[in-house]
Parts: sequence; structure tokens; C-alpha cells
Amino acid sequence: MADGAPHNREIEAAFAEYDRRQTISNFKVACVIGMVLMPAGVIIDHAVYPALAAQFLKLRLENAVLIGAFLALLLTPLGHKYYRFLGITLFMLPTSCMAYMIKVSPDGAASPYYAGLNLVLLVLAFVLHWTFRESLCAAVLVLGLYLAAVFFNQGPVAWHLFVNNVYFLGLTGIIVATGSYFHSKIRFGEFAFRYQLDRQNRILEATIQQLKETELQLVQSEKLASLGRLSAGIIHEINNPLNFTATGLFTLRKKSRHLPPAEQEEYADVLKDVEDGVQRVKDIVSSLRTFTHPETESRDAVEVAEVVTAALRFLSNEWKGKVRIESKLAERQTVWANKNLLTQALLNLLTNSLDALKTKTFAGEPPAIQIEGCLEPGKSILRVRDNGPGIGAEHLDKIFDPFFTTKDVGQGMGLGLATCHTIMQNCGGRISARSEPGQFCEITLEFPAPGTP
Repeated sequence: MADGAPHNREIEAAFAEYDRRQTISNFKVACVIGMVLMPAGVIIDHAVYPALAAQFLKLRLENAVLIGAFLALLLTPLGHKYYRFLGITLFMLPTSCMAYMIKVSPDGAASPYYAGLNLVLLVLAFVLHWTFRESLCAAVLVLGLYLAAVFFNQGPVAWHLFVNNVYFLGLTGIIVATGSYFHSKIRFGEFAFRYQLDRQNRILEATIQQLKETELQLVQSEKLASLGRLSAGIIHEINNPLNFTATGLFTLRKKSRHLPPAEQEEYADVLKDVEDGVQRVKDIVSSLRTFTHPETESRDAVEVAEVVTAALRFLSNEWKGKVRIESKLAERQTVWANKNLLTQALLNLLTNSLDALKTKTFAGEPPAIQIEGCLEPGKSILRVRDNGPGIGAEHLDKIFDPFFTTKDVGQGMGLGLATCHTIMQNCGGRISARSEPGQFCEITLEFPAPGTP
């Protein structure tokens, strides 16, 4: 019971809100019915009490106006808050009108208008859907108003008709209250069933989504592991000639002192260019080894500048001479993440930006990508912004869903941003996007700063 109690309270709270909306909607229908039927009753007045028809018409019109005012009040925030009290008020308007007409009619207890009270109870039962307690109170009020109308009538009491009418009013009230009791239970049961079904559907959808993301992670991990195994041999083969080359360059530099002084400066410049090229190859190999390492669990304080440099180096062939890269990071900015996965995420973002920039025709401004980092209390922020075509508002809330893509068939599977979303979740951060179509797209990565609990 203890485990189920919070869940039951959750369902009861949800049902209360659902019942509030339904009750207010039903009250609106009841108001329209009252505004139409009350004046329409003048036909009966002319047939039964022609002498009182004018007085009763005025009373009916006033009642219809009051019901209209009630409807207007019901549409306000105040009416939504006190809808239960207003429901009683609505019920009392036609009931009091019928009771008054019985009181002033010459027939008193024998007046056929007692049927109007029965009609009000039926409207209560079939339109308003009140609870058992409210229906029982309404039935007692109807019976009490009928008794008051009869006893305050100045004519003689037709006791046989009085007993008959009281019996049928009471019987109608009992039926309405009993029906409301069972109807309320059925409504709550149906709502609870639908609520639990919807809840299970949401859980199922979340589970399926999680399975898709897990499958995506497994596929990506397998790809990285395969790439790591493949590149391990290549890296080894590249490193061997690089080491021989570095050794040869060192020997050549020692031999430079034997050259004529006029040739030493040019010789040193050429040698330095070759050494720089060899060092660049070493850096690329080192970055490749780090990126393809299958380890994806550990997190540490990662230098953002190192990750940005590595990612730009991997994509240098895509952007150099084509796209202006502007990098503005906070001094010694670090994030609490896995270096391999962070490099992968940044590669995905930069690749998306580069692909987007290819689809836009630029006039006046060159294609550009801005990489900006900043520090906030307890957070480290990294933003990637491009001045490409942007993302439409109708797609912005779907871009992190697996397999969602706006690219043409064959140009993307829609996994890049989904992977970034998963990486950010795993490191305790979050990813968000904002865009203005035709102007820019900006992706923000928000990490917990190192040392943040």
C-alpha cells in the first residue's frame, strides 16, 4: 500500500484536473440549455396559466439573463477557480424559478410545473455529471424548494397530488444520486485505466528511445574499436619511418656547421621546415591514437583548446582555404568529460556546420564557424556557431532524435547530433540549439566544471 499510495495520489490529482475541465465544459452546455429552455416555457404558460403568462415570461427572461451572466463569469479565471460554487448557483437559478411559479400558481401542489423540477434533476444527471454528494444535496434542495412552494401557496393543498409529486421527486432524486455515484466510479476507473495506459506507453517509448541510443552507442563503440585496431598497425608503420627521419634530421643539423657560412642560414631554414612537417605528422598520429582508443567511460579535466585543435586538425582538408574558423576560448578552459568522446562530439558539430555551409550561397560575408568557450559558476560552456542556412523552427526540437536528418538521402543518417546528445548526458552535461533560418545555427555544450559535485 505504501508503494501504491503516491501513485494513487498522482492519479487522483490528474483526475481532479480532468474533472475540472470536463465539469466546466458541461456547465457551458447546461447554460446554453437553460438560456434556451427557460424562455421557451412561455408556450406552456399560455396554455396552462394564460393570466400569469406575462409575469412568468418576465421571470423566465430574467432567469435566462442571469444564466447568461453566469456563463460569462464561468469563462473568467475566477469562474475556473470557483466552478463548483458557480455550479450550485447555476442549478439554483431554474430550480428557484420553477418553485416560485408553483408558489404563485392557483393550483399549488397540483401545478404541472413540478415536472420542471424533475427536468432540472435530469439535466443534472445527464449533463452536469456531478458527484454523488453534490447530486444528493441537489435532490434535497429540489425537494425542499417544492415543499416550501406548496406550503407558502395560499390555495388549498391537493394532498393526493402533493404526495404523488413528493414521491416522484424523491424517487428521481434517489435515482440521480445513485446514478451519479456509480457513474463517478466508472468515470474515475476509466480515467485511471487510460492514465496508467498512457503512463506505460510513455515508459515504453522512453525505453525504446533508450534502447535506440544504447544501440547507437554500441555501434559507435564497435566502429571506434575497429578503427582503433585498424589504425594501430598503420600508426606503428608510420612511426618507424618518422623516427628514422627525425634521427636523420638531427644528424643533418649537426653537419650544418661544416657548410660555408653563406649557405648555413638557408640550410637551417629548409631543415626547420622539414622538422616542422615531421612534427605535424607526429601530432596527427598522436591525435588519431587518442581518438580511436575504445575507452569511453572515464572522465577527467580536459583542456578544451587541445580538443578543438585536434578536431580542427582532423578536418583541416575540409575547411582550410574554404571556411574562416574563429576560435575564442577562455584561458586554460577545462571541462569535466571524456577526451575521446568530447573530440568525437566536436567533430560531429564541426562536420554538420561544414556540410551546412556548403548549401548556402554567400554574398558579402564569407562562410565562417565560431568556436567560443566561457566559464560560468559551476559550468564550462562551449559553443559552435556557423553562419549557414540555419534550422527551421519546426525541426529544432527534433534534431537530437536518432535518425532525424534534414540532409538529402545518402548524405547523412541523422546520428551525429543524437550521438552528441548521448555523450553530453553521459558526462552530466546538456546540449541545446538555437537558430535563425538563413542566418545562423548555434549549438551549446554545457559541461559541469572540474571539481563540481
